[in-house]
Amino acid sequence: MNATAAGRVAQGEAAADEPAAANAVPLGILVPGLPHPLLCPEGNPGWQRVRDGFGAARERIAASGADLLVIYSTMWPSILGHQLQANPEPEWTHVDEDFHYLGSIPYKFRIDARFAELAVAKAQVRGLRARTCAYHGFPIDTGSVVALKLLNPDNELPAVIVSSNIYANRTETVVLGKALRDAVEEQGRKAVAVVVSTLSNRLVTEPMEPADDHIHSLKDDEWNRKFLEYLEKGRLEDLSQLSRQFHDEARVPKVVAFKPFWWWAAFMGQANLYAGTVHAYEPVWGTGSAVVSLEPAGESTGDLEYDEDDPEFYAGDREVLDLRDAPSMGALPEGDGD
Repeated sequence: MNATAAGRVAQGEAAADEPAAANAVPLGILVPGLPHPLLCPEGNPGWQRVRDGFGAARERIAASGADLLVIYSTMWPSILGHQLQANPEPEWTHVDEDFHYLGSIPYKFRIDARFAELAVAKAQVRGLRARTCAYHGFPIDTGSVVALKLLNPDNELPAVIVSSNIYANRTETVVLGKALRDAVEEQGRKAVAVVVSTLSNRLVTEPMEPADDHIHSLKDDEWNRKFLEYLEKGRLEDLSQLSRQFHDEARVPKVVAFKPFWWWAAFMGQANLYAGTVHAYEPVWGTGSAVVSLEPAGESTGDLEYDEDDPEFYAGDREVLDLRDAPSMGALPEGDGD
């Protein structure tokens, strides 16, 4: 219970917003973003099973009572801060930059611009640099397009799409998740947390027939299955703590470590209090592509081991300054300790 609610209770008033806040994010969905399950599921039985997994996740969304989809897409990279899509009705024809030969994807989406503006304000309060994007022809990424076409095909729910800042490390990403949760709670909404990301992300780079698709390596497959086992047990915060190790073991090194589970845990609630269902796990052009749903559960599957800080605000990354020079420069700001 927060301090405001506690004050109302102390004054004999009901903390009416507490149950709403507790149910603000009743469902989380993990989906892959490559276009094959959307454009050519018939090309491989595994791609069809992933497509069917999207269908199962869509049913979970319909049953959740949610009125908003919040999409964090690792396929929308941003550099200067965090961006949110705020064009109320983006319409375009998308062609994937890597798999353009699969064809075009026309789309017209329903975006909650008012929520996006509020989320930006909440992010700024917590020390983040954030802004909205709202112009005709903005290049919405393949992962967001695939997720919305398969999870929300008739635009039943409004959505907002959040970028993945390529330089943001753990502190910044966790604070971003909390800022979006702030916006959901202030509006009294029920949101589905949609993460668009593969697990292992190594693509097959040699010529390959669709029928021969496979996880890039046995090691990638083993780590994917470890993560899926944790997801089935609802251990979301434990996975958040393991993100760096997973990135080192099963992903192509990029600017910053694997971060969607940091955001997911911060937005949904940093706990192991979830029930997980793996709807599909298959290779899509070498990547480990899974569709998973997480719902709040009544009991935790284990104790939490918080190896890292639980930040509330962002004030820069500590590694920007060399700690050996810190005494002559005054106290370092609170930030990511990596």
